Amino acid sequence: MPAPTLERTAQKRLRRTRTRAVSALPALAVSTLRPHEYDLRPACISLVCPSCRTWVPINKPGTLRPKLVPHHMEEAGTEDPRRCPGSHRLVVFDMDIERWWQRLTEGVAETDGRRSNRVTRKPKVAVAPAITQILAPLLDEKAAVKLYEAHNKGCATCAPSGRNRCADGGRLAHLVAHTKRTEPARCTALTITEELAEQREQGLWRLRQLQWALTADSVRRADIQRVHDVLEATLKQHGPKLNAWERADLMSAITMLATKVEQLSR
Repeated sequence: MPAPTLERTAQKRLRRTRTRAVSALPALAVSTLRPHEYDLRPACISLVCPSCRTWVPINKPGTLRPKLVPHHMEEAGTEDPRRCPGSHRLVVFDMDIERWWQRLTEGVAETDGRRSNRVTRKPKVAVAPAITQILAPLLDEKAAVKLYEAHNKGCATCAPSGRNRCADGGRLAHLVAHTKRTEPARCTALTITEELAEQREQGLWRLRQLQWALTADSVRRADIQRVHDVLEATLKQHGPKLNAWERADLMSAITMLATKVEQLSR
C-alpha cells in the first residue's frame, strides 16, 4: 500500500503588533515624576501616565526608544473606548534604580515619622453601684433596720436566725451594720451641716437688713415727696368753687395723704 501523504499546512498563529507610531507629546523623563509614581524594578517597569493618571507598563525598556504601551482612558469593557494621548509616548530613563529606591525609602521613613504611634486606650467603664450602695448615704440606722426586717418577712430564703440569706438580704445586712457603725459620725456631720445652714441664713438676713438701712432714708424721702406731689396734683385738679360733696372728697383725700406722710416720717 502507498504511504499516506501528509498535508503540510501553515498554522495560524498570533503575531505581536509591530508599529512605529510615536506620540506627538514630548518625551517623558522619569526624573520629573515623583518617586512613588514609577517603578524601576525589572519585574514590573511601569509608571503613572500623566495624561490619564493610570499605571502603564513600558514597552521595550532596554532598547533605545522605550515607549508607553497603548492604553485607553476608560475602564475595561467600556463601549467605544478612547485612546489615551499618552500612548506610544517616548520615555527617557534618567534615573538610577538605586537612587530611586533610596528616595522612596527616605520618603516612607519621613511619612512614618509624622504618624503618631501612641496607643489610645479605651476608657474603663465604671461598675454600676448596687441599690444598697446608692441608698446607704440616704438611710439612717432605723430606716436600714426597717428595710432589712421588711425584706426578711417577704423573702423565703432569708431565715429569721440570719444563717441563710439571699444576695439582697446579705447586702441589706451589710447596710445595717454599716449604718450602725457610721451613725455617730453621720449625726455629727448632719448637725454641723444644719448649723452652717442656719448661720448662712442669719448672715443673709443681716446682710439684707444692712442693705435696707443704707437705702431706707433715700427711699423714705422719695415716698414723702411722691405723697406731696399727689397732694399738689389733687389740689390743682379741684377749682376754687367746690360744693359740699367735692369739699368732703377733697378733705378725705388730704387726711389720707397726711396720715401717710406721718407714717413715713416715723
